[in-house]
Amino acid sequence: MVKSKSWTMVKHFEGLPKLEDFKLEEKELPPLKDGELLLESVFLSVDPYMRPYSKRIMKPGDVMIGSQVARVVESKNPAFEVGTYHVTNVGWTTHFISDGAGVHSLPKEWPENLPRSLAVGAAGMPGCTAYFGLLEICNPKEGEVVLVNCAAGAVGSLVGQIAKIKGCKVVGSAGSDDKVTYLKEIGFDEAFNYKTVSSLEEALKNASPEGYDCYFENVGGNYADVALQQMKQFGRISVCGAISLYNDSVPATGPYIQTYMLFKQLRMEGFLVTRWMQRYPEAQKHLLKWIAEGKLKYHEHVTNGFENMPAGFIGMLTGENIGKAVIKV
Repeated sequence: MVKSKSWTMVKHFEGLPKLEDFKLEEKELPPLKDGELLLESVFLSVDPYMRPYSKRIMKPGDVMIGSQVARVVESKNPAFEVGTYHVTNVGWTTHFISDGAGVHSLPKEWPENLPRSLAVGAAGMPGCTAYFGLLEICNPKEGEVVLVNCAAGAVGSLVGQIAKIKGCKVVGSAGSDDKVTYLKEIGFDEAFNYKTVSSLEEALKNASPEGYDCYFENVGGNYADVALQQMKQFGRISVCGAISLYNDSVPATGPYIQTYMLFKQLRMEGFLVTRWMQRYPEAQKHLLKWIAEGKLKYHEHVTNGFENMPAGFIGMLTGENIGKAVIKV
């Protein structure tokens, strides 16, 4: 019998999640039936979306939501060979049985020298989020100025580099000097630590006195209130996330944006990357090509040990990571 370990949510989070909000459970899995396969998780993803979605789609006692790169260890399904790797979305668990539904093989063109963890990172959902969120909604043109906040994160760091590939000037902000250094290393034209500047408004003006054509929004809150004032006429804003608000117990209030939207004739659009799920292979083809060519650099913040998943998740929410946060089993 194979034993599976899973992290469940004890109760809905109040403010920032705490270690006691999670419980580690273990169960024995039954023998495989015809058509089934047994997989073991190798890399698990922790992402900002888990915080708001836990409230929307989970109930206490459920296994925490999330995706993983998993290896087939036993198979009674001829479509899945033992030893092959796939991306699944079954939550925080070490072993699981599947009938093959929702089990997605890594792209055939996956280079042997790339870590498979990138299938939940730069060449996976975060990469597709950056690709479609920037190119489909902002549609940046060569020579335009692109602003990215949370720019050293899994998505923001890729957005900035894709904008550079498209010939744009890119400005990024992050929450530590080390992250600012990283942004400059991967090609951002301007970068600043939003926690240490005396004025966010002045920092944005200094980075691009002429304003911004595109704004890739990951943070929300006061940052967005200030950034909207810096947009050029007919600017485009792609709303990917609002991580500064996810842990608020009381909904935040702020300035009203309609005046800026109206007189600058801005276009703001929120998105869920699943909108383009059928086009993931298109994005992955470009992402893998750019990575191979050295045009798209990635960084992984790896937490070792399945037992450390809650700590890795909380650390990601508090900004401990540069690039993609993953858990290595």
